[in-house]
Amino acid sequence: MSRNSPAAVLWLLLTAAAAACTAERCNQSLATPQFSSSFTASSYYSISYSPGYGRLYGGGGWSPQISDRLPWLQINLSQRSKITAIATQGTYNSNDWVTKYLFLYSDQGRNWNPFYQQGHNWTFAGNRNADSVVLHELWRPVLAQFVRFVAISWRPRHYVGLRVEVYGCPYDSDVVSFDGNSSLSYQFQERHTRTLFDSISFNFKTWIKDGLLLHSEGEQGDYITVELKQAKLLFHINLGSSSVHPVMGETSITLGSLLDDQHWHMVQIERYGQEVNLTLDGHVERFLTNGDFDYLDLDSAIYFGGLITPERERLADKPNFQGCLENIFYNNISVIDLARARHSQTQSLGDVRFHCRLPATGPPFYPLTFVSAASFLQLPGQPFLPQLTLNFSFRSFDSSGLLLFTNFSRGLGWLQMELSAGQLNLSIQQSSNRRLEFAAGYNLTDGHWHSVHLLARMDSVVVVIDEQEDSAVRVNHALRVETGDQYFFGGCPASMKNLGCFSNASEFHGCMQLFYIDNNLVDLELVKRRKLGRYSEMLFDTCGVADRCTPNLCEHGGICLQTAENFVCDCERTGYKGVTCHNSLYPESCDGYRRLGVRQSGNYTVDPDGSGPARPFTVHCTMTEDKAWTVVYHLQQQDTKVTGSTLERPYVGRIQYYNNTEEEISAITLEAEYCEQSISFSCYRSRLLNSPSGLPFTWWLGRGSEKHFYWGDASPGIQRCSCGMNRVCADPKYYCNCDADYKQWKYDRGLLRVKEDLPVTKVVVGDTNRSSSEARFNVGPLRCYGDGGSWNGATFIQGNYMVFPPFSPGPSADISLYFKTTSPYGVFLENSGYWDFIRLELKSEKVIVFSFNVGDGPQELRVEGTTPLNDDAWHFVEAEINVKFSRLRLDELPWRVLEAPPQSYVSLRLDRPLYVGAAEYRRDAFFGCIRGLRMNGVILDLEGKAQLTEGANPGCVGQCSEPGVLCQNGGHCVERYSTYTCDCNASAFDGPFCEKVIGGYFEPGTYIRYSFQTAFTAAVREFANMMLPFSPGFNSTSEEIVFSFKTLEPPSVLMYISTYTRDYLAVIIKHDGSLELRYQLGSFTNPYTRTLVKENVADGRAHRVNITRRAREIYTQVDQDPVIWERISLWGDKNFDSPKSLFLGRVIEIGVLDPEIQRFNTPGFTGCLAGVSFNGIVPLKAALRTNTNQSVVVQGELVESNCGAAPVILSSVLLPDDPWALQPDTPRFGSDSLTGAVIGVIVALILFTILALAVLLFLFYHRHKGSYHTNEAKPLEPSTGAKASSLKKDLPQILEETKGE
Repeated sequence: MSRNSPAAVLWLLLTAAAAACTAERCNQSLATPQFSSSFTASSYYSISYSPGYGRLYGGGGWSPQISDRLPWLQINLSQRSKITAIATQGTYNSNDWVTKYLFLYSDQGRNWNPFYQQGHNWTFAGNRNADSVVLHELWRPVLAQFVRFVAISWRPRHYVGLRVEVYGCPYDSDVVSFDGNSSLSYQFQERHTRTLFDSISFNFKTWIKDGLLLHSEGEQGDYITVELKQAKLLFHINLGSSSVHPVMGETSITLGSLLDDQHWHMVQIERYGQEVNLTLDGHVERFLTNGDFDYLDLDSAIYFGGLITPERERLADKPNFQGCLENIFYNNISVIDLARARHSQTQSLGDVRFHCRLPATGPPFYPLTFVSAASFLQLPGQPFLPQLTLNFSFRSFDSSGLLLFTNFSRGLGWLQMELSAGQLNLSIQQSSNRRLEFAAGYNLTDGHWHSVHLLARMDSVVVVIDEQEDSAVRVNHALRVETGDQYFFGGCPASMKNLGCFSNASEFHGCMQLFYIDNNLVDLELVKRRKLGRYSEMLFDTCGVADRCTPNLCEHGGICLQTAENFVCDCERTGYKGVTCHNSLYPESCDGYRRLGVRQSGNYTVDPDGSGPARPFTVHCTMTEDKAWTVVYHLQQQDTKVTGSTLERPYVGRIQYYNNTEEEISAITLEAEYCEQSISFSCYRSRLLNSPSGLPFTWWLGRGSEKHFYWGDASPGIQRCSCGMNRVCADPKYYCNCDADYKQWKYDRGLLRVKEDLPVTKVVVGDTNRSSSEARFNVGPLRCYGDGGSWNGATFIQGNYMVFPPFSPGPSADISLYFKTTSPYGVFLENSGYWDFIRLELKSEKVIVFSFNVGDGPQELRVEGTTPLNDDAWHFVEAEINVKFSRLRLDELPWRVLEAPPQSYVSLRLDRPLYVGAAEYRRDAFFGCIRGLRMNGVILDLEGKAQLTEGANPGCVGQCSEPGVLCQNGGHCVERYSTYTCDCNASAFDGPFCEKVIGGYFEPGTYIRYSFQTAFTAAVREFANMMLPFSPGFNSTSEEIVFSFKTLEPPSVLMYISTYTRDYLAVIIKHDGSLELRYQLGSFTNPYTRTLVKENVADGRAHRVNITRRAREIYTQVDQDPVIWERISLWGDKNFDSPKSLFLGRVIEIGVLDPEIQRFNTPGFTGCLAGVSFNGIVPLKAALRTNTNQSVVVQGELVESNCGAAPVILSSVLLPDDPWALQPDTPRFGSDSLTGAVIGVIVALILFTILALAVLLFLFYHRHKGSYHTNEAKPLEPSTGAKASSLKKDLPQILEETKGE
């Protein structure tokens, strides 16, 4: 049967569902129906506040006397009941209520047991006002007839006010008791029974630490055993061990502690094949049995309470059980019912009684608890006796604390007994300043009951621990002993100094009982009624000691150290850190060391799964210039020679890696980006894969012991070697050299590169048994590099989620992920159970929230970023929760920490699926990318799951990777994951897809000027360019120019770009209507000139112009004509220096214009310009769409127009395939990039005088440009040869003024 078979899962789910349904029905009111006489209390303030008024929703409430510092309200439920919930209110119509309380329960109204919440927290949160009801559903049901509510805090400066209710249902009980020499057996109907599934349940209580509760076995070696050992529950099962394979079937599990407390404990065992659920008092341990078998084969009977049979000899080291068992069910059969009816299938041996009897001998079990630093117990004694005799028992987990202090009579000194480092230290001080100190016992703070007998008299002291007379400590010393009249136990608070308690030892936390003073048993009932001695803040008839280290919440082998209030983890020598030893000290791989700055090759410790279960181990790191190789060596580095093997009896070569398990090495390959492992097979008449068809003779096993029939450098899934991939094998009929079966040495070797199959764990060779047949194989070390796990991601585009199995974190959980999105909210992941849940989400555009419920109610941690998080950039989120605290971090911000209540939970109980990408029912869906999702060290395979999930894509790809309609004309696709938009800011076009033409109609005299930089900025940049000649952005070596135009009137200047040097760029229409490009670069006298179109372009039709320059290469295209390519002279400058302004329609510039430009500048362009773009700058769009852009000046009348453009057909051509698309590396003048940073540094570092000198030198260098000129056009030479004077009379005087002038 598969270890995760659907039948097993279904059976366990049905069992859990049935238990849940039963729990839902058990919610009756148990306290309200009781008579008033069933309500009792430690005291009550008056008859109006008597215990009978303590019912929930009643018209009054119970209040104790003001002097009662630890008051309690008790209810007799009339019969034994299963209790599932409790509720409280304050006193009706008052200001009195309880804020914290303890809940105790008992079978007989004595020996009370505190109810501990998960994590051993025994306080319940009470009320915040008098009327609201606070309900607590118990995380596990308890069985009791009596319950007690102990108020430990209430509203400040007010009184205790309490009304209560208990919810549950009556509990039917069949009980049987055992005395250690008896047993009860259930005989199977057949001599042998063979079961695939079993269900066994029973309750027990005892005062003995050891005892056999259940046992059965079979002839084949199968057995099942439940026993108590040192007050812990041990479960053993064996479904069979193999004598052929080295597989042992025995499985042992330990649960609980301090189970000898004379309270009922509930045990349930559910098994389906190898899957077992073991439950003790609500704590569930799920595990798989060892071995390969599924059935439990037993003989004749199953025994409860012990064995009184010949089989007893085999279990001689296990004493029989002494105590009571209740409701024994074996596969839905009530064994006690059958035994009471004397059914033939049951047999009782020894003194088996059908009621629960108390111990026949010894004093009653009557403990008391020291609950706080103010707790103490003072008991009287008979003074002036020459011999001091004391007996008492205690239990504690605190390593130190005062047990006893007493003064001798007549001022002879004092005696003190305290715990220190698990020992009992005794100090006797005499009035003569003589002092006697010695220690006795060891490991006395283990939580078990320990008895102390002290006898002090003249010249000797005797201390006996746990009644072990043979190991008593006897000290002979000159002493004078005369007993005092009082003894202090547990502490000496400041209030007791005046009574003679002068000890400075720390207070005792734990329980005590059975006090004998001068061989007389102290009646604690009289003490409780304050008729004997005195005390403070004590709980009588209750032992409130909890084992905070069971279960051990320290991970990875950490040592749990505890006190009465808390526990700490010793993580030394574990390789982990943190409050629960959860976080690894080491990087996941050698790549992690490289990121930390390590560059030297050598052996390093790595932890591939981080906080996961695999332990850290040592690998070799090979550091190269660009990679860090993680290398794992094994013991079989040399060639392995093989002879005499066949397919029936093959040779199996195991690859044993240095100090590493297969799971640990597999963790390396899971984390890596790339892995390889060399494999070689040398052969002499030994076939390898038997290719191209047939059963292979040799193969190798990889991760998970999976067989693989491909060899090095071949692809998985095909039966080939490297030569077969390249068709160069020794015999063309085969796909491996060795398959040719030649009588000469051949080899097949190569690299295995599929990291999911690695590492190689075994090589199986099966064809070396023929004459002179021989083979040798060699496997190289495993080599990996990179961090593949961090880039395992998925994109969520349709509001769906991925479904993973429930997260089972144990006592600590850590979650980390990278995300990027454009959405202001969305749930990254959610996992929930019946009560518990965790959720990590983007709550708003700046806020990350980690919310959870671990039994204390919903809690929330919030971290706010400094900038919006929906900026489509990667952000890193980490969350951690454990029994001490929860915390959350975003990017590099500090951790946000929330302290947890004292041990509020043991582990998250999450039984529903883990949802990634949205909450349950697809609420608050996340749109964007998530990668590197790691939960307790395990990387979730988002890429693999995305291939199976609708609305999710593997990797980080959104709508922009395959948009329905491409963004046109240089528009940038902006990812929205569920959709996309086009950013047209860098495009000369507009519209949803940047397809709408933006143009303007220019009347005569209208122009647009777009300023790139001021003279001062240009000077600074020029100076910076001289200082850093290779810095980008000051001078341009490439231009991208695109525009369309339509006109009927030549000549005109369509576009002109001026500079602070002699450089310029112009596109003009000459008098004859031809289109010309002019470039002035550097100091050459004549500019580069090219006629783009010889025909008349002033024909009233729209023409589109594309101009691209890359250094000395110029590409031009007009309309649909072919692209023309030319080179500028190699002697010319390739830099277009210090751009100043861009003009459209006409040039009005400071300085002297090229006369050729002046010839065509008047009267100015008349017509339509559209789609104008220069290196990503869109001056015409800026002029028409922006009113606040100070770089743009419009003079004259400019009317927006599409210039009669035809409707644009939206293109599906990818942007990289568009020859005229704006290239990402094209410089953009005025952009805030490296240029701005360099300018800022230069301005900050260069002294003002040097900068001023640079400006003066720059202006002096360019002084020939003269003073201000309007560049009003001079008379032009007409093409017809007319005189200038006659032409000038007809030209309008166009100045830089309004159209009306």
